[in-house]
Amino acid sequence: MNLLVVGASGFLGAEVCRQAVAAGHRVVGTYHSAAVAAPGVAARRLDVTDRAAVRALLTEVRPDAVVATPYRYDDWAVTADGAAHIACAAAEAGARLVHLSSDALHAGRPTPYADEDVPTPVHPYGAAKAAAETAVRAVDPGAVLVRTSLIVGEGSKQIQLCRDALAGRAVLFTDEARCPVHVVDLAAAVLELVPTDLAGPLNVAGPEAVSRADLGLLVARREGLDPAGLKTATIAGAGLHRPAQVRLDSSRAASLLRTRLRGITEVLA
Repeated sequence: MNLLVVGASGFLGAEVCRQAVAAGHRVVGTYHSAAVAAPGVAARRLDVTDRAAVRALLTEVRPDAVVATPYRYDDWAVTADGAAHIACAAAEAGARLVHLSSDALHAGRPTPYADEDVPTPVHPYGAAKAAAETAVRAVDPGAVLVRTSLIVGEGSKQIQLCRDALAGRAVLFTDEARCPVHVVDLAAAVLELVPTDLAGPLNVAGPEAVSRADLGLLVARREGLDPAGLKTATIAGAGLHRPAQVRLDSSRAASLLRTRLRGITEVLA
């Protein structure tokens, strides 16, 4: 398979590249500023906000499939417009598209979110991810939209945030719940979805919901750190407007995929 990974220098993109190369696929990976480090990947610089550049690259590479992982937390043009540019170019090239979305597009509620639950964003990043999904679905109804949660693993920002909170340099919220997923599991699931005809939103996250504070405690236990130093707060107490309880029901993905999505307690055992 000829695979294009947009955002190959990112945490997830790099793991998708590693697994794809190991499986014998021909992989082209894009980056914007940080170089692609995955061995066996043909690296190409790409600005996803440049629609002509995206189209030119897809026309040149002619991939069988595109895995689109790019985002920038505070940049609508990258997260939303960039996704639209990739979807348009992939559709023109006749390539299968796997678009990475996020639980950030939900507002939060006590009950889990199903695959087809509509976005209810409460902050700009969530709104950008929701807009990206709308654009991708409009351009390519056959694309699969992988909604995931906190991505963990060695080198992840989420684990480093926990370490920082344990050292008193950051704060973890006790009332902010997510369903963390290991980067290896998520990348394997993404690649498994490529040859399928699944379309639309699909929750692909861990089966276990934990608060960010509890995630910090799990990291402390695994790394032998003193949990007493963990700095915590509540979203309400901090006066922040951000999603609190966002649990993704990934049971459909678990039943469809061979890849086992491990819970965070197992991952950090």
